[in-house]
Amino acid sequence: MAKENNVIVYLEIEDGHVADVSLELLTKGRVLADRLGVELQALAVGNGLDKVAEQVFPYGVDTLYKVEDKRLSPYTSNPHAAVLINLFKEIKPQIALMGATCIGRDLGPRVSSALHSGLTADCTALEIGDHTDPKTGKEYTDLLYQIRPAFGGNIVATIVNPDCRPQMATVREGVMKKEMRDPAYKGQEIVLDASKYVSDADFIVEIIDRHIEKSKVNIKNSPIIVAGGYGVGSKENFQLLYDLANTLGAEVGASRAAVDAGLVEHERQIGQTGVTVRPKLYIAVGISGQIQHIAGMQESSIIISINPDENAPINAIADYVITGNMEEVVPKLIKYYKKNSK
Repeated sequence: MAKENNVIVYLEIEDGHVADVSLELLTKGRVLADRLGVELQALAVGNGLDKVAEQVFPYGVDTLYKVEDKRLSPYTSNPHAAVLINLFKEIKPQIALMGATCIGRDLGPRVSSALHSGLTADCTALEIGDHTDPKTGKEYTDLLYQIRPAFGGNIVATIVNPDCRPQMATVREGVMKKEMRDPAYKGQEIVLDASKYVSDADFIVEIIDRHIEKSKVNIKNSPIIVAGGYGVGSKENFQLLYDLANTLGAEVGASRAAVDAGLVEHERQIGQTGVTVRPKLYIAVGISGQIQHIAGMQESSIIISINPDENAPINAIADYVITGNMEEVVPKLIKYYKKNSK
């Protein structure tokens, strides 16, 4: 395989474990690389990277680049940016992907700015396609379609980068599926000399103390979610959703409107500016269904909408619609589920 012109994914690593968002991007990256007939590559930057290969090769990684130095972990801006900038100048990838996390949102713009490549943030889909410049008539083939909501989510924009490389995009966790290609897949591991890509001057910032507060809410991995919108009306009514969730063994989620109204905490927010979920069952209570919210839950296996408005936009994607007030419907659901689950 050629060294240049491939698809590369920057891996986020914490305590030797590759983040889910990186594995999701490897899954999508493998599809893109197959479509282009190129390698899928991954880049691990940090310390204690011994077990990274066994985590990522099953996702179809052809080449894993490792840059290891104890000063490269935990993440700091300058050293990681220097590694990517200098490596990308050398291997010239045509597509570079990273998570739209606090790390990716810090790292991506630094790298794309230094390489004059451009960057599309918070993509919800990535595809390969052709493009004709409407001004010059010049035709381009096999560009990365970087697809994301725009104008507050009122439209979905497809963005292309015809001439600059790499074509860079960030994607939020949960947007893409995480699927292994082959548990026995084996790529090659290339260990790079950190001193060739990052200088001592880049380590000017030293982390003296670090504390990570783990989230107490785990809606992303919950198989059942009961989500409430602005239509729930009050914190007291939201307690009904907690009761239903406890009965079903579910987690409680919310729309942005409900969070903005102070009905529930932000960490439960689902949608374009919250988390993306794909549970087996999604019960939407009092949610109108703005595109920003739908973007975060439309991959749910079964969607039930409970809403007094039979014309609520969310009903268009719901598998089952219950038209009625949640104060009447939810207690009945709790009662009948308790009765029939004994």
